[in-house]
Amino acid sequence: MSRRGTAEKRPAMPDPIYQNRLVNMLVNRIVKNGKKSLAYSILYKAMKDIKQSTQKNPLSVIRQAVRRTTPNVAVKARRRGGSTYQVPVEIKSAQGRALAIRWILNAAKKRNGRSMAFKLSSEIIDAARQTGNAIRKREETHRMAEANRAFAHFR
Repeated sequence: MSRRGTAEKRPAMPDPIYQNRLVNMLVNRIVKNGKKSLAYSILYKAMKDIKQSTQKNPLSVIRQAVRRTTPNVAVKARRRGGSTYQVPVEIKSAQGRALAIRWILNAAKKRNGRSMAFKLSSEIIDAARQTGNAIRKREETHRMAEANRAFAHFR
């Protein structure tokens, strides 16, 4: 354990247009090579696509997608007696949200499509409808945790 105090969590700042922290968290995960303005333009184009295709508020669609992708449990590798066990552990809400955002963005990057904005909007819409690769990743994680429930006492 560290002798110093724990670092305090800094809350994510809201984005300039929608004044939403979740949007800013998404942008911060999209950023490559420090090009934050490009990340903003990608996300805002994706939000425009979401609005056109669903006729709903893009913020609510993004919130719904992240909420539906957020896992409740995950597996953590624990060594015990020379063998490694996959131990299911509950996830805090902040960590779950971070995982959901990461899974949505990774699934969007792996999609076939024209631009990142199009791929991201498609993945967010799919996640909001409980389909797509990000949702599959969540279900796979839950299945792993369920399968290894016998090792829960190793926590």
